[in-house]
Amino acid sequence: VYHSFILSQILILARFKVDLCDLCKPRCKPEMCMKATVNVLCYRSKTLSNGEHPLMICVCKDGKRKYVGLGISVNPKYWDFKKNSPKRNCPNREQLIKVINEHEQKYAECVLEFSAENREYSSASLIEAVVPVQKARTVGELFNEYIAQLKDEGRLGYALSVQQVCNSLLKYRGHLDIYFSEIDVNWLKAYESWLRRCNLADNTIGIRFRTLRAVYNLALAEGIVKVDCYPFKKYKVSKLHKETAKRAITKEQVKQVIEYDVSRTRFYKRLAVDMFTFSYLMGGINFTDMAFLTDKNFDGERLVYIRQKTKKLIMLPLQEKAVEIVNRYRSSQRKYVFPVLDNRERTPRQIRNRIYDVLDNVNGYLADIGKELGIELKISSYVARHSYATVLKRSGVSTSVISESLGHSSERVTQIYLDSFENRQLNDAMKNLL
Repeated sequence: VYHSFILSQILILARFKVDLCDLCKPRCKPEMCMKATVNVLCYRSKTLSNGEHPLMICVCKDGKRKYVGLGISVNPKYWDFKKNSPKRNCPNREQLIKVINEHEQKYAECVLEFSAENREYSSASLIEAVVPVQKARTVGELFNEYIAQLKDEGRLGYALSVQQVCNSLLKYRGHLDIYFSEIDVNWLKAYESWLRRCNLADNTIGIRFRTLRAVYNLALAEGIVKVDCYPFKKYKVSKLHKETAKRAITKEQVKQVIEYDVSRTRFYKRLAVDMFTFSYLMGGINFTDMAFLTDKNFDGERLVYIRQKTKKLIMLPLQEKAVEIVNRYRSSQRKYVFPVLDNRERTPRQIRNRIYDVLDNVNGYLADIGKELGIELKISSYVARHSYATVLKRSGVSTSVISESLGHSSERVTQIYLDSFENRQLNDAMKNLL
């Protein structure tokens, strides 16, 4: 009952800058007398861009003042500076008063707790008790933490992409001992200009900025930087994207590659054609996912696997020719179906390097085959994935279905894969308007 009475008095007196010490005199020692005041002020010393002043908690103890922002502001014409409260005509007055009361109550309860325990404290320690101080992390620290996390998750490809951006920023700034609040629109524009002076293409610059934005979003999610500081609302990364050359070939050209005579060719040339064919027939599965396929991924008449990149579950009906290819390479002496990885224990980095080495070899043979067949576009394993998507789209399959089979994170990603044949169809259709 005593504590409830004290708390109610504190809540009343705190609003009028009354010394909280007077409430605890019967219980406290003279040497620990606490002369603390807690109230909310409209901080006229700082004017925001919209002409408003921020509301601040002012904690005064032993003649020392500490201010803490509430994250809200008010127009001075709506604030009564004598009564230290919003005027009657203030918009959202009731909500403001509610927020103010909630904050003052937190401090009053903390003061009461300190008084009951006869604890000595300062204005800074009182604020810290109510609003725990989180150590601010620099841009460099968060980048390094994120890269380490991606490596632990086995996402080495994306970790490398983030590392490239980190290295680029280090080269641009010389160090990353800066805080995310320093990265504003002007900072981003200056970084873009520097990248252009390095002769980077728009899409490469776009990748740098999308990755930087992803790390900034992570900083927001972890409370390292305030939402008000977010620069990507005004600085649009989308402007850095330019259409790239399509990497799809026609169905007739795909058949030419699939039917290429490999009876008298080297092993890797045959493997190149077979993996291109398997990818095209099985939902555009990419090379890394093919490398990790085992017998467990073949469930009856379906291929079931989880994409390494997006961790999405993919389930597709097995095509007859794809089954023939699997049976050709399946071996009881090897864990994986395709002869890309063997049974040796390897680190994630060694696995990645091995896959990239074989992929480079396979793409070299596919490029030679494309030239031999007179196909203008440079053939690679990725062309099979793009061509699968484009051929299905031309057959009338919806983008959402194609996106699901490819394991994309969104239909927007899938759209990049699709050829621009719709534009030609539109041109032909508009000839019939008159």
